[in-house]
Amino acid sequence: MTQSDTPEVPNQSPPYADVDLYGGDRALQEAVMSNGAEADGPALGAFGRRWGSAAMFDMAQLANEFPPRLKTFDAKGRRSDTVEFHQAYHRFMTESISAGLHASTWQPDATRARAPAEVVRAARFYMVAQVENGHMCPVTMTRAAVAGFGGEASLVKMLMPKLMSRHYDPMLRPWREKIGITLGMGMTEKQGGTDVRSNTTRAEPDGDAYRITGHKWFMSAPMCDAFLVLAQAPGGLTCFFLPRFTPDGHINGLRFQRLKDKLGNRSNASSEVEFDNAYALKVGDEGAGIRTILPMVQLTRLDCAISSAGMMRAAVAQAMHHCRHRSVFGKPLAEQPMMRTVLADMALEVEGAVASVMRLCRSFDLGATSPTEAARARLLTPAIKYAVCKTAPALVYEAMECLGGNGYVEELSMARLYREAPVNAIWEGSGNVMSLDVLRAFGREREAASAVIAELAREAKSLPGAPEAAEWIVKTLTMETNEAAARAATERLAQLAAAAALAAGPAGKLAATYARTRLRDGRLGATYGTAGLDAAETLLVINRILPA
Repeated sequence: MTQSDTPEVPNQSPPYADVDLYGGDRALQEAVMSNGAEADGPALGAFGRRWGSAAMFDMAQLANEFPPRLKTFDAKGRRSDTVEFHQAYHRFMTESISAGLHASTWQPDATRARAPAEVVRAARFYMVAQVENGHMCPVTMTRAAVAGFGGEASLVKMLMPKLMSRHYDPMLRPWREKIGITLGMGMTEKQGGTDVRSNTTRAEPDGDAYRITGHKWFMSAPMCDAFLVLAQAPGGLTCFFLPRFTPDGHINGLRFQRLKDKLGNRSNASSEVEFDNAYALKVGDEGAGIRTILPMVQLTRLDCAISSAGMMRAAVAQAMHHCRHRSVFGKPLAEQPMMRTVLADMALEVEGAVASVMRLCRSFDLGATSPTEAARARLLTPAIKYAVCKTAPALVYEAMECLGGNGYVEELSMARLYREAPVNAIWEGSGNVMSLDVLRAFGREREAASAVIAELAREAKSLPGAPEAAEWIVKTLTMETNEAAARAATERLAQLAAAAALAAGPAGKLAATYARTRLRDGRLGATYGTAGLDAAETLLVINRILPA
């Protein structure tokens, strides 16, 4: 042994691996039970143990350490327009597709699966988000795309057998030759972004099909088998089904220009693409493109919230794990009073996020037969997406600080979580867009939206600040100058929904603590650890983070 050898490394936390992502998460277990999926607990437990294994965490590191590469030409100079991924990415796709995360909420006729399909899928999706997020983009888009073409009987008949398959096929070949397929989306352009009405990509009729010429500025997962894209047809903005191959087996006119060099989400490829007379089929009526894609957008936003809640849970769990094993000034960090308040405050935020997201999934489960639940989903999806996705980056940063320098290095997953956390607040609509959607939902269906807020107030009526919050939300959303205050109303609406969801669970004291610190008082500062939790409240929340 040389002097530089260090056979033992004292006072360092062991790896966060081989963890039970379901059995060790009381917030998730209670949310699953409260929303009608208690019978699925054993299967979710097995899923959580599999995804919490050291092998899965190691694979996530590889998928992000070796990002995808674009090959526009082959060795002989022919256009290939292919993207190469590390095998770890393909293994994650295989795992998620085999678990049905891309299709388990649908029936073969493209109608909704029976409850609690959304809740069960969300629980799995939330656990996957704690391990690897990039591959979840095509999984989300494939699931959501069905909502876009569900009214097209011909597409349903052609595509649903392959979309319902649990077989992942990464090969570049016509979708008709595959057992299972994935779908992507192409909406935004250079000049418009969120304002898709300004799209300039053109679609010209060609017999029963169309030919599309133009571009998309962000088109993720470019190796999907087909895409739903927006283009200007003679009758206006229209949705189209654009496959990678034409019906005669030739590669379609998609020309990938480059892959985005992104802050996070690095295992997933996001491309800039040009369409060169690309073959496509119309989805919905000409001019009805936005109306066609709205159900798809709603499901994507739901997944953004689920994923962000999962990342928040991962960050807090890793922070708690580290603080239990790291001692400072003679005792573990987790027993230091100031650190305990930080951990408890963060954990309380996660509790609210998990409860609100899973209750929202229950509304999606029941919305097809319940107008009340459908109205709840319409109003609360943008609000919860806003609050959870915008909360995640700051919370992950605070958790990273709990790890000190270890949280800042790429060998551990906290740095990747930190880079990943902002993406869901941007995807499918930033904070202002979500707030405007809450305003629109309230303005167009004021009676139904007011009824939703009143129901939330009833569910949370015994909690501090809940009645006052409900009254303030309605008052603010009905003001003539409501757009300027829309973000505040949207955030408060999401907090009221979280308090109501927690009140429906078994931890009543937890719901009261959440309501007092979020609805009535608000945190005293902009950082965690300033909520004014007393010793009993801190102990209650701390004991729920991870099993001792």
